Amino acid sequence: MNEKESKYQAPALDKGLDILEYLSAQSIPLSQTEIAIGIEKTPNEIYRMLMSLESRGYILRDEVSGKYRLSLKLFYLSHRHSPMDELRKAAQFPLEELANTVRQSCHLSILYMNQVMVIIHAKSPGPIALSIEEGNLFPLPLTASGKVLLAFMPEGERKTTLKNNSIYKKYNKAQQENFLSSLTEIQQAGSYFKNSDTVSGVTDISVPVGIENNSGIIACLTISMLNALNADKAIQSEVILAEAYKCVKKIEQRIGV
Repeated sequence: MNEKESKYQAPALDKGLDILEYLSAQSIPLSQTEIAIGIEKTPNEIYRMLMSLESRGYILRDEVSGKYRLSLKLFYLSHRHSPMDELRKAAQFPLEELANTVRQSCHLSILYMNQVMVIIHAKSPGPIALSIEEGNLFPLPLTASGKVLLAFMPEGERKTTLKNNSIYKKYNKAQQENFLSSLTEIQQAGSYFKNSDTVSGVTDISVPVGIENNSGIIACLTISMLNALNADKAIQSEVILAEAYKCVKKIEQRIGV
């Protein structure tokens, strides 16, 4: 640590942020001891900070178990100047441009409450188009976007997310292993290109947004192709995938990734 970093350190603030970030990453209520272990502190070191965060409404403590979880205060504060709004603004023109170029509908999705949320959609200019409503939620393990979001998550975050996913928990051991293997294949390929598991007659091309500079995956761009309109799909696939990557680049530049 250099002199400037040491001079401007705020240990109490760092401790509070560590607690909030750790709780958000775990997605389940945790005890004082569990939080302390997670952020490499002693329970006594974080006692006052937990009391302060609770009194300010950032965390809630269960009356029975005594475990802590995040409140909705951070959600409320973030939506007064929503990063999602900024992402939507950054993606709107590139998505519309992509839809016009490949003549297929496309959309941008994020992870929300262990599901996939579509935050912006660009409709194909053709007379027949697949429409996906913005704000809709879809099962994480059953969608192209969900698989890409999972494939490019940090391993620890992925394990926690799947541990709390109702669909994945119903898979037997062999199914879970096959699913995890498919995520590895997506990560190695850098994209997802396959017939939709949820809509017949549709092929999904999905690519991650925001991982090139190790900033972590922010969203997923998906082009939903109607197979009936793409008899020559095998020839077009590389072109469409290349256009998808161009769109991702434009979005990342607009959000400063």
